[in-house]
Amino acid sequence: MNRTSTRDTIFYWLTTGAVCAVMAFSAVNFNLQEPLGPMKGAFTHLGYPSYFRIELTTAKVLGVLALLIPGVPRKVKEFAYFGFGITLVSASIAHFSVGDPALFVIDPLLFLSALIASYALFLSRGGDRATAGRVLRKTA
Repeated sequence: MNRTSTRDTIFYWLTTGAVCAVMAFSAVNFNLQEPLGPMKGAFTHLGYPSYFRIELTTAKVLGVLALLIPGVPRKVKEFAYFGFGITLVSASIAHFSVGDPALFVIDPLLFLSALIASYALFLSRGGDRATAGRVLRKTA
């Protein structure tokens, strides 16, 4: 493995890990009796119905699993990237629409940039074909 590909692999896992950590944290935090930080009452504040929390939690958990588990089909991973992109843009728009401070509007966009970097590196790595090949060889 050359130096560029090692650096790209590290950057891929850092960006992917950061996005997945934020998605997993928010999915868990949405469902706590006493959510941490500004997520307390967030769904009501943003005007979302309470049942949306369940849908969003399920989608985030499935998306995190799709991005982190090796050997998941490329199209499933791309669907997860797209879903996370929609989620982050929607979060930014929702916070802007209710007049939240700029930090709440910009924060999802920062993670969107990490998501875009992760996706670009995912594509440059061949859509995770190399990882899938290693997993298949180890199990055979």
